[in-house]
Amino acid sequence: MSENVQPNQNNNSEEIDLGQLFKMIGDGFRKFFNFIGNIIKGIFGIIIAFLLFIQLHIIKFIIAGVIGVVIGGYLDYRKEPVYVSTMVLEPNFQSVQQLYNNINFYNELAEAEDSVALAEAFEIDVHEAASIKEIEAESYSDENQKVKLFDEFVRSLDTTTQKAIDMEKYLENFNSFDARFHTVIVKATDSRVAKKIQRPIIQSISRNDYFKVQKNIRELNLTMQDSILKRQLVEIDSLQGLYKRVMEKEADKPMQGTSISLGEGGNTEQNKELALIKQVDLIKQDLVQLNEERANKSEIVNVISDFPRRGVEAKSIFKRYMFLLPITLLGLVLLGLSLLELNKFLKEYAAEQHKK
Repeated sequence: MSENVQPNQNNNSEEIDLGQLFKMIGDGFRKFFNFIGNIIKGIFGIIIAFLLFIQLHIIKFIIAGVIGVVIGGYLDYRKEPVYVSTMVLEPNFQSVQQLYNNINFYNELAEAEDSVALAEAFEIDVHEAASIKEIEAESYSDENQKVKLFDEFVRSLDTTTQKAIDMEKYLENFNSFDARFHTVIVKATDSRVAKKIQRPIIQSISRNDYFKVQKNIRELNLTMQDSILKRQLVEIDSLQGLYKRVMEKEADKPMQGTSISLGEGGNTEQNKELALIKQVDLIKQDLVQLNEERANKSEIVNVISDFPRRGVEAKSIFKRYMFLLPITLLGLVLLGLSLLELNKFLKEYAAEQHKK
């Protein structure tokens, strides 16, 4: 009899444990959803309170916005238009650092409104220099250009080092100085001044003695390589003539029996002539690359795109007073009214605490 009672007690205890477990899980989910619901209710309450606050003071906000638009429009009308001009450069011989240093120096003079020093640097009139508001430089590159630069960089390394170079790390460490092309942007109230300062900007780099030496050495090396390759072409041409004469003499000899060559080389003279033809093609490709490099490195700074004769007027809505002033006034009104409401709430709260 006692043996039958023991299993029933175990089953009842297991059912009680499972029931408590499910009850705990249900309570946990209920608390979690109540917590999420309270957060949503709180956010909704804040939104409603903000909308009621806006509704209460809507007239004030409208007046502030209208005043901002009117005053901003007047200031925009009186303000001189600013013109933007862009030039694209390709610095050679590691002169990109010098380019950015010079542009930063010019921009500091423009921000300090030191038109006299800026006029001396650009060799222009003082009133023209005073019209310059900003000068900046930035790199101009996309993913394709970055991949090409990586390919050129890897080709310049030995085989062992090439295996240790990772393309993703190279692209992660890519900075503005590594780019091939760079953009110089001039913002001025005179639409024609950018064209006048193009030559002084380039000459400020080209007159550097270090870059001059690098350019001259590069020209000497290219000339030497060109002469070596052309001399090789002459020597190969002489060898080709020699092989032709040898083959002609072999062909003039009387046939002495049947001669069958089963070797991989076949006719030695013909194989040598084919090898020379391949070598000629390789040398011609090297000459083409030399000519391209000579054209790309003919100047310390290559001008890819000049400054236009006249700049384009900057018409960004986000930089106009008609946009900025209303936003500022609305923000000030919102801040002022919020402080007044906060002060009112604190006074009421202090009064309630005092009553208690």
